[in-house]
Amino acid sequence: MENILKSIRSYFEMEKESGVSEYLFSSKPKDVRLSLVKNQVSGCRKCPLGEMRTNSVFGSGRIDAKLMFVGEAPGHDEDIQGMPFVGEAGVLLTKIIEAMGIEREDVYICNILKCRPPQNRNPLPGEISACIDYLYSQIEMVRPKVICGLGKFASQTLLKIETPISKLRGSWHEYRGIKFMPTYHPAYLLRNPRDKKLVWEDVKKIMEALNG
Repeated sequence: MENILKSIRSYFEMEKESGVSEYLFSSKPKDVRLSLVKNQVSGCRKCPLGEMRTNSVFGSGRIDAKLMFVGEAPGHDEDIQGMPFVGEAGVLLTKIIEAMGIEREDVYICNILKCRPPQNRNPLPGEISACIDYLYSQIEMVRPKVICGLGKFASQTLLKIETPISKLRGSWHEYRGIKFMPTYHPAYLLRNPRDKKLVWEDVKKIMEALNG
C-alpha cells in the first residue's frame, strides 16, 4: 500500500509539473497542503520585505488546533529563527497559553505578515494586501474553533473594521463562521503591564468558549 501511495503521489507531481490543474491536489492531507503554502511563502517576493528578510516566518503549531493566535508581523528574533513569537513577546504569549492549561504546541500561531518590516515598523497597507492570502489559507486549513487576534493590525485586518483595539477587545466577533476574540498584543503588554488583567479577562472568555 505504501508503494502504491508513493506511485500515485509521484504521478500527481508529474502531472503538476506538466501544467495540469491544481484540483488534483485538493484531496491531499491538510498538513501537505499547508506545507505547499509554506513553500510559496519561502519564495515570495510580492513586496519588498521578501528581499530584506533573513527568514520568512510562516507559522507553528497543530494543524488541527482548536485555538489560533494571529499577530502582526515577525520581529528580529522571529526573522532570525524563522518561527513566530520567539522573542520577549513570544515568551509572554507562551506564559499566557500555559496559564490557560494548554501547551504552546497544541495551538496554532501565525502573523498577518510573514516577513519582518524594517525596525519592526507597522505593516503597510500594500504589504498586508500582498501577504493576506497566505493567512487566509492557514485559517481555512486549520479551521480553529476560536481565533484570538493579537493587537490592532491582526484584529482590524481580519474583521475589516477600523475600531480601535481598546474598544474591540473583550467582545466576541466572527470571522467566516469562527469565533473571534481581539485582545492586546503581548508586545503592548510588555510596555503596559497594568493591562495584563484585561487580557486575562479576554483569555478566560476564550477558555469558556473552547470548553463549551
